[in-house]
Amino acid sequence: MPDNTYKVIELVGESPKSFADATNNAIKKASKTLHGLAWFEVVQLRGRVVEGKVDQYQAVIKVGFKLDA
Repeated sequence: MPDNTYKVIELVGESPKSFADATNNAIKKASKTLHGLAWFEVVQLRGRVVEGKVDQYQAVIKVGFKLDA
C-alpha cells in the first residue's frame, strides 16, 4: 500500500445565494488550478448584512489534496 501525503489549504468561497453555493464556488475555483482534491471541511460560516438583509454568504473551508509522488 503506497504512502500518501496531503496538503491542506484554507479557502473562502462567496455566494449571494447560500452557504452551499459558497462552498461549491470555492471548490470549483480551486479545482481549476489544483489537482487531486480529495476532501473538504467546513470551518466557518459567515455572511454580510446590508440594510437588514443577508447580502453575501461566506464559507471558510479547508481543502485537502494529494501531493504528487
